Amino acid sequence: MAKIGFIKLGNLGMSQVIDLVQDEIAAREGITIRSFGTGPKMGKDEAAATEELKKFDADFYVMISPNSSAPGPTAAREIYKDVPCIVISDGPTKKEDREALQAAGFGYIIMTVDPLIGAKTEFLDAVEMASFNSDAMKVLSTCGVVRLIQEELDKVAAMADEGKALELPHILAKPEKCIERAGFNNPYAKAKALAALHMADMVAKINFPACFMMKEIEQVTLTTAAGHEMMRAAAQLAIDAREIEKANNSVFRQPHAKKGHLMTKTALYEKPQ
Repeated sequence: MAKIGFIKLGNLGMSQVIDLVQDEIAAREGITIRSFGTGPKMGKDEAAATEELKKFDADFYVMISPNSSAPGPTAAREIYKDVPCIVISDGPTKKEDREALQAAGFGYIIMTVDPLIGAKTEFLDAVEMASFNSDAMKVLSTCGVVRLIQEELDKVAAMADEGKALELPHILAKPEKCIERAGFNNPYAKAKALAALHMADMVAKINFPACFMMKEIEQVTLTTAAGHEMMRAAAQLAIDAREIEKANNSVFRQPHAKKGHLMTKTALYEKPQ
């Protein structure tokens, strides 16, 4: 039995499904999952509250948040530094910062392609937030990010189930690495999906100055709107890529068997093996 604890501080696009990708139809045996979420906030108070999940005594924990170098996620890591823990975030991207995480005993998957939302009241409301996150999820799911995380967590869960020493992942998930996990058969579909990942990567670069540097309302709203339009276009490319694979009857699927191992299929009427 593998026990996994998920800590959600704040929200990334991947936060929506991070605790679901290990058991997509809720039928997998040999795995137990508990999640602790702090909603949209990720400060030190929220970090302190996550200690409640340590009572679950998981084999390993997965901590997902934006900007893992921020005060809240940093404080949360202090709580979990004595247990196996994998940090999933959109940063840090610098090699020395990632090496510091590894030296402290943490695994990590840093996703440069999980985009920064245009979080300014001059532009963002609840509907825009939900729309942006649904667009982000289209790219993350179709273009290899979900599968990368699923596979890496599966590896650690298998070690825990077998009573082996855990080897935690240390991955900088840039577009080129993510696309190789997507399983595209058609090269044009793969190219569209890779373009979508690069666009998602660029969204953060567009929205960052609007969120933290710009002051004039026209600058802020125009820039955040541009970032969100790029995310919408990236989502459409991801949809187009999957439609090509569907037209060729070659969508790669990788469901979990009841016992936990991964099966595969491509043709729609094929039975997973």
